[in-house]
Amino acid sequence: MDNFNSIIGQSPALEALIRSARVVAATDVTVLIKGETGTGKEVLATAIQKDSPRANKPFITLNCAALPESLVESEIFGHKKGAFTGAVADKQGLFQAADGGTLFLDEINSLPLSIQSKLLRFLESGECMPVGGTKPYKVNVRVIAATNSDLNELIASGEFRNDLYFRLNVVPLELPALHQRREDIDLLTKHFFAHFAAVHSLEMPTFSRQTLKALRSYQWPGNVRELRNLCERLCILLSGRVIEPENLPREFNRAIASTSSSEFILPEFGVQLDALEADMIYQALVRTKGNRSKSARLLGISRDTLLYRIQKHGLATH
Repeated sequence: MDNFNSIIGQSPALEALIRSARVVAATDVTVLIKGETGTGKEVLATAIQKDSPRANKPFITLNCAALPESLVESEIFGHKKGAFTGAVADKQGLFQAADGGTLFLDEINSLPLSIQSKLLRFLESGECMPVGGTKPYKVNVRVIAATNSDLNELIASGEFRNDLYFRLNVVPLELPALHQRREDIDLLTKHFFAHFAAVHSLEMPTFSRQTLKALRSYQWPGNVRELRNLCERLCILLSGRVIEPENLPREFNRAIASTSSSEFILPEFGVQLDALEADMIYQALVRTKGNRSKSARLLGISRDTLLYRIQKHGLATH
């Protein structure tokens, strides 16, 4: 079984990342996963854990931004009875619960500075100190951390420890944003449609060619998570239908407009392709005052191809 098949895509950037992740998974090294919100950092962390020698051991996850600062230390390291108001009994921390396995700390950039020093101590010595405790305990836990922020900026502003960053950043893995791997959108939409059609017992919809062009032109601020949510919504509302651009939410209007305005519509009476090509090249040369490199960029072809076609059509140089 391929533990990385949950990460959908064939773009060069993603394939390079997965190759590195496979190598890392086989070791016990600390991993720092970087990437924008919604790129799939937890999915990658899970794949690494499943492909590691700790696959059959506990895998505990914590979103560091989801807890108030007053509870984070107790949640991660545990506490002793009487350590604070409400501590009526000893409590095991996540490090103890994950002993022998892996602890995934998502949004590590939100970890309070006071807790960062205790995490650094664990990474250096394997020791943890419970809140209210006087004696540290040792655990065998692999740490995978993830961040959606630039930790170097947080270090510069004094919000993140430089020494902790270097302990975490032994092997950094950076997930590309969806707009950096647009060629994966077709695969992702088919995967999500198949998944949600099965989950909701519905017929899969499909995207028209023009709709796919709009999806590829969109910037995807929410990344793969945004695409996943869109596919579930459309699968439910437009089951079995061909989805046209007008079926997309309003935030896609700009992408739809850009693809519509750039699409050439074949006239009903047809065209003379050679004459059209010669005219387009002539217009590009006039617009750029004969600059062949700029003309090639305007036409979306290489400079060598442009020179060949200038010669082919017997166009005078400008």
